[in-house]
Amino acid sequence: MGDPQGRRRADQALVRDYMTPQPEALETSQKLLDAVLLLRKSGFRHIPVLDQGQLAGVISERDLWRFSPTMLIPLSQQDYNRVFEETSIGKVMTRDPQTIAPDAPLSQAVNLLIQNRLGCLPVMENDVLVGIITVRDMLRALYDFVAPVPPPTETSD
Repeated sequence: MGDPQGRRRADQALVRDYMTPQPEALETSQKLLDAVLLLRKSGFRHIPVLDQGQLAGVISERDLWRFSPTMLIPLSQQDYNRVFEETSIGKVMTRDPQTIAPDAPLSQAVNLLIQNRLGCLPVMENDVLVGIITVRDMLRALYDFVAPVPPPTETSD
């Protein structure tokens, strides 16, 4: 999938080439605290959310930040924690997210992310979550397409 210089060709790249395969997911019934802990542990910013094994939504760091109680409202630490311990992810997640297939051209994913102002696209194959592709993945792809290719090294006989 490269040109003679070894650089990848953008017009041949597929979603599967840059997606994160088999991402960790949460269930709609799990609590916000579970999402916070998984985001911190994984270093990711988006988590697919399943309902009985089917994609139901996505929860992001931004979703959690928006739902967090503000410090402007007097709230005890116990009440603040209770919000995360008792609120289900299903109440906060983005429902019915736009998805893409793993064999779709990467350019299609870029277009969907830009046109819909999204941070990620769950990757679905035969109604099964097989990956997730994010804006960060797109930056990695961009680097692959534009980074200078080191010259081939000569070997001596």
